[in-house]
Amino acid sequence: MAAIVPNLKATVAATLATVLFSVPFEVSAAEQPAEAELLQSLTQADPGEAVSIARELESAWDKSGSAAMDLLLRRGRDAMERGDLREAIEHLTALTDHAPDFAQGWYERSRAYFASDLMGPAVADLERALALNPNDYNAIYGLGVVLEHFGDAKSAHEAYTRAQSIHPHHEEVTKALERLKPVVAGKKL
Repeated sequence: MAAIVPNLKATVAATLATVLFSVPFEVSAAEQPAEAELLQSLTQADPGEAVSIARELESAWDKSGSAAMDLLLRRGRDAMERGDLREAIEHLTALTDHAPDFAQGWYERSRAYFASDLMGPAVADLERALALNPNDYNAIYGLGVVLEHFGDAKSAHEAYTRAQSIHPHHEEVTKALERLKPVVAGKKL
C-alpha cells in the first residue's frame, strides 16, 4: 500500500500542474464587461479597495442564474459551516448535476471533498471549476493548497503566484507565498 501512495501523489501533482498551466489566464471575450472591469480593477486596487472589489466579483460568481441552484449552493455552504460534509457533498452534487456549467458549484464541492480527505474528487472538481472560470483566484488558491498537501511546494508556489497576479491582496495567498518562499527559493549559506 505504501508504494501506491507515492504514485498517487505524483499522479495528482502531475494532473494539477497540467490544469494550472493549461487553463488560459487572460480574461476571455465571453466574459461580461463588468467582470472584466472588476478583474482589471482588482489587480490595480489598494488593499482596502480590493476587499470590496473581490466581494463584488465573488457575489457575481455566486449567481447561477437559477434561484433553485443558488439555494443548493447556499445549503451546501451552510452544511460545510456546520461540519456536515456528507450533507454538503449531497447538496453540491445535486448542484453540479443540475447546473454543470456553474463554476462555483464545482469549486465548493472540491472544498467539501478536500475537507473529507477525498483528494481525487477534489482535484477533479477543481479542474472543472478552473476550466469554467480560469480567473477564480480562490479556486487557484485551492489548487495550491492541494499541491502543497501532496508535497509539491514548487507547483503550489506557482499556483499561489498565479492567484496573486489576479488578486494581489488575497490574504491567504500572501501568507502561503511567504510560507513557501524559503522552501522554493532555498536557503543562503
